[in-house]
Amino acid sequence: MRKKKEYTNGEVTIVWEADKCIHSGICVKGLPNVFRPKVRPWVNIKGADTTALVNQVKRCPTGALSFYMNNEEDKTAQSQNTKVEVLENGPLLVYGSLKITHKDGKEETKNKTTAFCRCGASNNKPFCDGAHVNAEFKD
Repeated sequence: MRKKKEYTNGEVTIVWEADKCIHSGICVKGLPNVFRPKVRPWVNIKGADTTALVNQVKRCPTGALSFYMNNEEDKTAQSQNTKVEVLENGPLLVYGSLKITHKDGKEETKNKTTAFCRCGASNNKPFCDGAHVNAEFKD
């Protein structure tokens, strides 16, 4: 079952897809007044301004958090340059749009942020599923 929730402040809507979340904590560490895992609802959309919300959501390593601008004209202006970041003891994050060709030849397009496994323990390769925590991956 896919659990999907939306939270809006009128300007931006944050979408959370629970099935994609690996609980990296990047959202909570970045905006603790917005992302509060021990409170329901756990997203306090009024805890930060729209720019801060968008910037933090873009850092989500799995795409569990995404956003869209409520103004229809802004929806097409959400593209970003490709950027790669290595998380300490965690996945390789690729920000931006990219086309992935799997070993079986299947292709898919990813937008926003994609987390690639660096530890080798993921059951969702090439993507990170959070297994690096239990594997005690250090790098």
